[in-house]
Amino acid sequence: MLVDQLRLMVLTDASLLKGRDVVDVCRRAVAGGAGATSIQVRWKSAPAGEVAQVARALVAALPVPVLVNDRIDVALAVGAAGVHLGQDDVPAGPLAPYLPPGFIVGISVGSPAEAGAADARADYWSIGPCYSTATKSDAGTPLGPDGFGRLARLAPGALPVIGIGGITKDNAAAIRKSGAAGVAVIASVLASNDPERASRELRLSVA
Repeated sequence: MLVDQLRLMVLTDASLLKGRDVVDVCRRAVAGGAGATSIQVRWKSAPAGEVAQVARALVAALPVPVLVNDRIDVALAVGAAGVHLGQDDVPAGPLAPYLPPGFIVGISVGSPAEAGAADARADYWSIGPCYSTATKSDAGTPLGPDGFGRLARLAPGALPVIGIGGITKDNAAAIRKSGAAGVAVIASVLASNDPERASRELRLSVA
């Protein structure tokens, strides 16, 4: 089920890998079925070909869904499970007739205005920043658990929402209690010397 796949999403970031192989790090984050439940390929400023190369390798190597950040064309080309779109990206709605069955579409939401304008094709919202974060310079003012909860309640029907931005094993539970199906993290796993342990601890915190 989608809500299970959204429990712990780990985003890639080339700057945090510090020369480590992205496939190896993500394998360790997913290891044993007790860590990451999905991976999002976030490869900012890279050309489409490089993003496709990374995404294709992860799709082939991992037993969990792999989504591609921003690039719906790349996601479709490599057979990814879905795409995650920002407010300024090409919306998925007009492309819905051409998307494969079960193709996942996530949308970033950071304010009531963005919630009101969110793509109706979205399968989940990623709400943030929940806390202060250094991995997204334009993330905006941290929402905290209360602010997250207010935005989460704007999601239509039973649409699942996840929290992103400054999430750690120490604060993830508060976001989960505020209505999140799960959390998305970058530095908490990618900057760790032990991504397997970091992912397991995060997964436990949002169980």
